[in-house]
Amino acid sequence: MNRTENYLKKRFVFLMIVLALSSCVVTKKYTSPGMTVTGNVYRDTTDKTQTINNGISTAEDTTSIANLPYTQIFSDTVLQNLITEGIHENLDLKTAIQRINEALASFRQSKAAFLPEIDANPNYTRTKQSAASINLPPDFANTFPLTTSMYELSFSASWEADIWGKLKSSKRAAFSNLLETDAAKRAVQTQLVSNIATYYYQLLSFDQQLKITKQTLANRTDEVETMKALKEAAVVTGAAVVQSDANRYAAELLIPDLKQNIRETENALSILLARTPGEIKRDSLSEQVPFKDLNTGVSTLLLKNRPDVQQAEFSFRTAFENTNVARTYFYPQLTITANGGASSLELKDLFTASIFYNIVAGITQPIFNKGQNKARLRTALAQQKEAYYSYQQSLLNAGQEVSNALYAYQTALEKQTSRTHQIEALEKAVDYTKQLMEYSSATNYTDVLTSEQSLLSAQLNGVNDKLQQLQAVVDLYHALGGGW
Repeated sequence: MNRTENYLKKRFVFLMIVLALSSCVVTKKYTSPGMTVTGNVYRDTTDKTQTINNGISTAEDTTSIANLPYTQIFSDTVLQNLITEGIHENLDLKTAIQRINEALASFRQSKAAFLPEIDANPNYTRTKQSAASINLPPDFANTFPLTTSMYELSFSASWEADIWGKLKSSKRAAFSNLLETDAAKRAVQTQLVSNIATYYYQLLSFDQQLKITKQTLANRTDEVETMKALKEAAVVTGAAVVQSDANRYAAELLIPDLKQNIRETENALSILLARTPGEIKRDSLSEQVPFKDLNTGVSTLLLKNRPDVQQAEFSFRTAFENTNVARTYFYPQLTITANGGASSLELKDLFTASIFYNIVAGITQPIFNKGQNKARLRTALAQQKEAYYSYQQSLLNAGQEVSNALYAYQTALEKQTSRTHQIEALEKAVDYTKQLMEYSSATNYTDVLTSEQSLLSAQLNGVNDKLQQLQAVVDLYHALGGGW
């Protein structure tokens, strides 16, 4: 009998070793997909592999402005303080942090899955029977106890052996999900820094446009009085007076829309700062100095710096491990369960009375489960493919954003010189047409009106050019993954 038991034990141990070794075949080891797209992820401003132009360097330079803190990218201390406040108070960012806590709790639970599950089961049972129901003889009816009490304290334990790596893969999937939520939080912060800077610069541009428009209105109001004086001197007709008055109202009509834009932008920025809508203290557009050393670094840095790209990769990794879990369901599951405890009719005798226990080791091999395992695996494989394609798409989107921001910055620089010359020429045109109208009949107020409208339009567009340059720096910083 002892030989038989020893033989069975050896066979059982051998079976466990074989099963453990074969587990590496069931689950696969994860490898990062890396740069899945071919060629350069983003284009530079000259469509070459390397360029250094107007402070922009790309491709071969391994440094990137994404590695710089936002306090170096944005020199305006007011903007720096607003970004700092947003990072501490923004509700979307706080929500992202709570998602990290949720994922952390799930990861800790996945680690605990390797331990046995233990339950305590204290029970008390009181039973009363009637003498008629048990048909006792009359002599025993008064002496037989019809009421009994039973005290029982038992423990049960269950443990699943991770033969095929299901629990390990589940833990790795939970860990990847934790890393994914952390990357998502960093993506929210990167977007937050970008949004705050964007709204701030928009406010400055609206302020500048409002200042220009108010000055234009003041000039045109004076011009109306001038036209009235020239009419009295018979230099111009009444049509010129009416046209100058209409020209003044045209400038005046721009002011309410600009004020509305300022109010709405202030409200939007207040929400990002978790404030009630209100006024935002700020500097002026003329004081802003755009960051010029716009190093983008090599394309592979997007994997390191872009939190949304990292998030997409962690999502793929989670799907990969879930596929491993799905594979393990096709193989036997070894579970060991144990129950034990004590029971007694008297509470004082509970730990000295009868002790009971049992231990069961069982293997469950799925044979027919209505195709659930196959469906689970097919679903996991499909989700893994989806995550892989999403990861590829995130890289392509990142490259597009970098390319667009680089070219927007370059375009803004190219327009600034031309815009300056345009404004200077239009200012002279306004002065010349006014002088000609006063001393010559070869021109009329329509010429003045046209030149003034062109000048105001050019001045407002000049503000937009400065905003485009500032915004391009913000967009490039965000596109490269800076701000966290």
